[in-house]
Amino acid sequence: MRFIAEIDIMPHKELLDPQGKAVSKNMMRVGINDIEDIRIGKHIMLTLQAADEADAREQVETACKKLLANVIMESYTFSLHSAE
Repeated sequence: MRFIAEIDIMPHKELLDPQGKAVSKNMMRVGINDIEDIRIGKHIMLTLQAADEADAREQVETACKKLLANVIMESYTFSLHSAE
């Protein structure tokens, strides 16, 4: 079966997000003054083959933990749906 996983990776809330801070400061320069905080992360979509949904979830978890996210500094969530 084919599955599509949509993965969101964000820096932990306790950690400084320098990219988000830089964008937040520049919002004022373009006339957007009501932004309180910006956190910038990654959105990843991947298509995979798996025997079933449980196997697909396991593959996505492994990919996130071992390659896609730095779990010391980032958290991740994902959704999974059939591509067929």
